[in-house]
Amino acid sequence: MNFRKTLVALAALAASTAALADINVGVVLSLTGPGSGLGIPMQNEIKLWPQTLAGEKLNVIILDDASDPGKGVSNTKRLVTEDKVDVIIGSCLTPVAAAMAPVAAEAKTVQLAGSPVGVPAGQDQWLFRLPQSNDVMAHAMVAHMKKLGVKTVGFLGYTDAYGEQWLKAFTTEGEKNGIKVVATERFARTDTSVTPQALKLVSANPDAMLVVASGSGAAMPEKAIVERGYKGKIYQTHAAATPDLMRIGGKDVEGTYVVSGPAMLGDQLPESNPSKKLATDFYTQYDKAYGKATLNQFAGHAYDAHVALAKAVPVALKKAKPGTPEFRAALKDALEANGRTVFAHGVMNWTKDDHWGYTNETGVMVKVSDGKFVVEK
Repeated sequence: MNFRKTLVALAALAASTAALADINVGVVLSLTGPGSGLGIPMQNEIKLWPQTLAGEKLNVIILDDASDPGKGVSNTKRLVTEDKVDVIIGSCLTPVAAAMAPVAAEAKTVQLAGSPVGVPAGQDQWLFRLPQSNDVMAHAMVAHMKKLGVKTVGFLGYTDAYGEQWLKAFTTEGEKNGIKVVATERFARTDTSVTPQALKLVSANPDAMLVVASGSGAAMPEKAIVERGYKGKIYQTHAAATPDLMRIGGKDVEGTYVVSGPAMLGDQLPESNPSKKLATDFYTQYDKAYGKATLNQFAGHAYDAHVALAKAVPVALKKAKPGTPEFRAALKDALEANGRTVFAHGVMNWTKDDHWGYTNETGVMVKVSDGKFVVEK
């Protein structure tokens, strides 16, 4: 009888040890609501991930934040308390990711944000960004404007953190290069019209307009500007580098300049671009799975999340088992020590003091031509 009890106990121990070795990834994305055009492609890419990571079974739990910060918080609390995940990915919307960050930090769980979220200095110890910082992308955009002789810019952007961070980044970089923001207007993500703002901006008649919006919401403000008779250059940020811009904007967004990460540009990239191989791989496998012209750069962030984890997890496994606080801490340390790592979206080098990582060479300027993004030469 004692022998049988011992066998049962050993079997239970073996089962629990095997379960402990599973790597659990919690994902919070906007699968409904205004951010769904960003979240669904990220979910699609995650579904293409291998079922194992560093030889361990990979369990992925995907939750919908409905484009709502409150829902993002409740989802994150569930993931860290009930599912006890080893890492969190999300959200694709800046306000949601910002709301999630304190919860992930309190649980001492790495958060790989799918949006360029900013938090107060010193509060991002557990927060790593998969997108490029607004500073990095503003650098590429301003360089392009300077090349085209732009001196004055009108700003039309979200009232939230994404809009304000872009305004700050662009204004700072622009002033260094003799480019001035001469008119500033804002709108909420839920607004369906920006007619008053567009009228004010068009009357200011700047050399260029900068629209700061994301996904399917990026076309509406640009159409409003064009419909009010604006004939100058129009720029959009990397959150607008999605097929939705052309699908919804149609002829009104032809000729628009968009700053983008390299991930969605594939074989358009020059051979000298270090991301060309991974960008092409991402582009090819996503097209094969879901059809052409359906990917966006947010799907690329999901691809890069796997690249980052594939490099960091084997290092963390040498220190602890998944499912433990020690493993979560080891994973954070490993990401900070990953060193130069080529992503589909550029070259990343996270450090203990820099959880943004990308360099100023990352941004790629594209132009909407015949309904497609074409790399500017």
